[in-house]
Formats: sequence, C-alpha cells, structure tokens
Amino acid sequence: MPKLIVVTREGVESTVEAETGLSVMEVVRDSGFDELLALCGGCCSCATCHVYVDPAFADKLPPMSEDENDLLDSSDHRNETSRLSCQVTMTPDLDGMRVTIAAED
Repeated sequence: MPKLIVVTREGVESTVEAETGLSVMEVVRDSGFDELLALCGGCCSCATCHVYVDPAFADKLPPMSEDENDLLDSSDHRNETSRLSCQVTMTPDLDGMRVTIAAED
C-alpha cells in the first residue's frame, strides 16, 4: 500500500497508508485531518481540498482539467504546485508523495 506524507498548515508532518484507487482527498480526510474541508465531497466543484504537491511527483500526476484549473484560480493561495486533492488518485507510483494542506480561503 502506498504511503502519503501529509503536512498540516502548522507544519506537522504525518505519514499515512493510502489505499490505491482512492483520491488524495479521501486518504487525507479519512486519516483524520480536519483542516481539509472537502465540502463538495470530491466532485470538483469547490477548492476546499487544495493542497501543494511535492514537485518531485509532478510528472506522475494526471494532467489538470480545465475545471480544476478554474477552481484553483479562485484561490488566493494558488502556486505552481497547487492541485485539488480530489483530482489526484493514489497509485503505487505516488508512494512517498508529500502534500501540504493549503491555507483556507
């Protein structure tokens, strides 16, 4: 089972088991990180699951959809490593990926 490293807004880092096929959002939410709101439940209609992804994994992620890009544009905290965690599915290739929960808008 791949591992996901989650960094909270306060900088606390935890490693969690990530079931292949679940979205990063589901893994983070189900691991008890309350600061990742994920209000829409993963249907890519809000940006409350915004995370920063370790740049070393950028080429292993699926391309960003136009909808995801538009939603991230609404965030004051977007940067070059921003992704919506509901749009990234855990695979064995993402084992050891670090995500940092973005500041709340």
